Amino acid sequence: MVIGGVEPIDGVKPGGTFDVPVTVENKGNGAAGKVWVSYGVTRGLDFAEVPSNCRVQHVRSYDEMPERWIAACAFDQAVEPGVVYTPEKPIRVKVLDRALNEELLVRVGDVDPGVDENGFPPVAGTAPAVKLVEGQAGGGATARVVNVPVTAVNTADYQVTGAALKGSVGDTVTMKATFTNAGPAWVQPRPGDRSVSVVITPPAGTSVVKRGQFCRAEGKRYVCGMRSLNEGSGETYTFELKIDKRVAGAKGSVALSTEPRPFDPDKANDKADITLDVTGGGSTGGSTGSSSNGSTGSTGGSTGSSTNGSTGGATNGSGGSAGGSSSTGGAGTTTGGDLAETGSSALAITGVAAAAVVTGAGALLIVRRRRAQSPS
Repeated sequence: MVIGGVEPIDGVKPGGTFDVPVTVENKGNGAAGKVWVSYGVTRGLDFAEVPSNCRVQHVRSYDEMPERWIAACAFDQAVEPGVVYTPEKPIRVKVLDRALNEELLVRVGDVDPGVDENGFPPVAGTAPAVKLVEGQAGGGATARVVNVPVTAVNTADYQVTGAALKGSVGDTVTMKATFTNAGPAWVQPRPGDRSVSVVITPPAGTSVVKRGQFCRAEGKRYVCGMRSLNEGSGETYTFELKIDKRVAGAKGSVALSTEPRPFDPDKANDKADITLDVTGGGSTGGSTGSSSNGSTGSTGGSTGSSTNGSTGGATNGSGGSAGGSSSTGGAGTTTGGDLAETGSSALAITGVAAAAVVTGAGALLIVRRRRAQSPS
């Protein structure tokens, strides 16, 4: 059994609908007594109406699969070899407000495809049942499974916010920067798309005692990923910064990396400041950047170096989503100018990995203290 007639769909608009014409052909030598045709759509789409000989299941996002709906239709009739069939009425799909980069997957077989154990219980359709009717020969049926893109005319607004910090020299202050997809569309990166990152540059005169989750060090900057690109989702990156010295006019930033985002025309909220108001003067630590307070695990001095330096990189995947999306990107990372470009989607770290980085840094400090206390 093979299926055809399914072509990429472009230019649909939220609130609209489109039909999915398919052809079914039996390439075998004998007749099939029953045929199943399944339609799967990602979370920006849904089925406008479902015939009663079909069942619909809502499946959560898991592994690398996005949230989706699956309609499995049973045609209890003989399908003769060499004959092209088509449903007498094509299934209709509606375009939701959050649609942007969607997928339509259609498959055919002569056995029940079953249900996805990660989904909700399926429900039967309520529209009149349909059957297969003979169509024109040469329908182009070639495969058991066809997966095509569906592109909607829509936008998604990526936004970042900075922070206003205040403290005295020697203080450790909390900095919270955020990323939000304000919608209305969710974003599912397509194969070959480079994943977007958030680049955080702390103000001069500070050192990072603790970095935010899903962030890795790249020189003096931190490149951070996000767990979800669903509409309305976001990420908060919480850093602990030690104020090592007063630097006149010191200012950091939070910015989106520079990958193309044609769906996001508003660039005004792609960058925000991290301001620092230092009370008092002077600096902590010596010129070599030795620690002024070993218990903090941070380094001071004019170098303002961080215990979470480039040796403790973190990785993040976009994938998943509460209904999250899985992202794919190219290899390698480059930085330049005020922003960092990263083609890698590997930005996520697990809690265990993060704990390992912190534990390692603590162990290094203990060793150094013991050596310092040993008799010469």
